[in-house]
Amino acid sequence: MNHALLTSVRVIESSAFVAAPLAGLTLAQFGADVIRIDPIGGGMDYGRLPVMPGGRSLYWTGLNKSKRSLAVDLRRPEGRELIQELAAATGVLLTNIPTSWLSHAVLAKRRPDVITCTISGNADGSTAVDYTVNCATGYPAITGGGSLDAPVNNVVPAWDLACGYQAAFAVLAAFENRQRTGEGAELKIALSDVAFCALSHLGLLAEVELLGRERESIGNDIYGAFGRDFATADGRRIMIAAISAGQWQALVEACDAAATLAQLESSLGLAFRKEADRYAARDSIARVIASWCAARPLAEITRVFDQHRVCWGLYRTVGDLLANDPRVSAAAEVFEPIETAGVGRHLAAGTPVRIGARPRGAIRPAPLVGQHTDEVLQDVLGLDSAAVGRLHDARIIAGADLDPTAINAAGATARERAV
Repeated sequence: MNHALLTSVRVIESSAFVAAPLAGLTLAQFGADVIRIDPIGGGMDYGRLPVMPGGRSLYWTGLNKSKRSLAVDLRRPEGRELIQELAAATGVLLTNIPTSWLSHAVLAKRRPDVITCTISGNADGSTAVDYTVNCATGYPAITGGGSLDAPVNNVVPAWDLACGYQAAFAVLAAFENRQRTGEGAELKIALSDVAFCALSHLGLLAEVELLGRERESIGNDIYGAFGRDFATADGRRIMIAAISAGQWQALVEACDAAATLAQLESSLGLAFRKEADRYAARDSIARVIASWCAARPLAEITRVFDQHRVCWGLYRTVGDLLANDPRVSAAAEVFEPIETAGVGRHLAAGTPVRIGARPRGAIRPAPLVGQHTDEVLQDVLGLDSAAVGRLHDARIIAGADLDPTAINAAGATARERAV
């Protein structure tokens, strides 16, 4: 849920798609005042799938909960000037839409201790997205039986997610440093650097560099340990992981397979207490476990595995997860139902970090574009209502009435009245 630990932090966010909005969401969930700068009517990702019948994007509203929105015409000098003033006033800019007029150098002239965090595709500024970065990591050639001739893409934008969390951490590190030293910071994060650093952290780069060995494609097996998917007698599918010694022993005991596996160890000259040996014999071990699972329905496997504390999981659809898994429900600690304009009432996630007692009602739904325009200009820049009104009259800024969802709702109401 949301935790008010960052109430002294205020961030201007100019963003689209995943990484930067996620960074802003992460900060907002811990209490930061995150102010989105939105083009009037919404930006390039405002209508991205999936959308509700009325056109509101579930993708956009999911990533922009707990933020405020200011709608401004960024094509006009007056609009850009306004955003520069806001960025200087708050002292923190988060963006993945780099522009010369909102560069660190420009903002530092207004506020020397400004913190800017700019996310790019590649470090040289060239374009890249999660999927074009992922294809260069080597993972599509080793995922699920993939190869360079038949690569398997990851449907989860993993590098975007990692980049977003990295950006949030970097902003907080720079903010803390400014509190101590008074210094600003120009932070630059390339999506490809996030991915390639992960390859280094996980040993894949060194594996090739030092051992001259490319990682093999191993289907649904877990690399370096024992784990894969198995079928039950009633047609369900489960994932079993036996990575640690304790997990392995629990699986052996649950399947009453100690004697059979001991014979297998002896015939292969291996010791399954060693993770590497379990990996080497994974196909032979899997035949033993597969036979045990195939003879039992899911209910029995669940009872036995839970009794022995086996590390396992059930393959589910999202619908099955939502309907039957207590970890994703209104009763779960990190979820609660909210009402989002243009979407309706739905389950929403706060931060997965648990801190003390669980506050309820802290997740604010995603705003309409321009919903907070007036209050942000008055609150942050100290403009009076007359000055804000003049900006509205000049069409430099807009309120929520020009959000497509509000326009559609107003049109629907008018049609209902006419009928």
